[in-house]
Amino acid sequence: MEDPDALVWFTELFEAYFERVYAYAVTRVGGGLAEEVASETFNVAWRRREAVPEDALPWLLGVARNVARNQFRAQARHESLAAELRSWTTRSELICEDVGDAVADRDVLLRGLASLNETDREVLALTAWQGLPAGEAASVLGCTKATFYMRLHRARKHLEQAVAKAEQDTIGILDASEESTS
Repeated sequence: MEDPDALVWFTELFEAYFERVYAYAVTRVGGGLAEEVASETFNVAWRRREAVPEDALPWLLGVARNVARNQFRAQARHESLAAELRSWTTRSELICEDVGDAVADRDVLLRGLASLNETDREVLALTAWQGLPAGEAASVLGCTKATFYMRLHRARKHLEQAVAKAEQDTIGILDASEESTS
């Protein structure tokens, strides 16, 4: 059970500073992500409560700044990878019996991959692109083999759903273009 004094301390800290940390976060990341930044800031304060100084506001704002910066980096990585995956759809040079079908299939798959979250893409990339067995992939992610299999199952399911949506979007675009030409 948690230390009752620590809970009282944290409650007082939260009540005293949450609004100010939230307001600071709004100026850094906007209203959409400010609550997430403020919440994570207080999560860090709870985990590192021994490091929180008596005059806590500057420390909390520094943590909020770092949390916001990390979120921007994560978002930038996500957008960069999604853009890279989308660019692959335009550079397709597959050679097979029906190049058009192969390009369309690849385009749908890559759009599905681009729409996945970073965690799902990483799990799939470790197994499909890097060719790692489950044990090694689990080691890379710092989880157990069983946890990795669960993540892989979820990622495959999410990819299947994303590909189905991308196929439906493609059909919708084709239907719309046919209607506009007739």
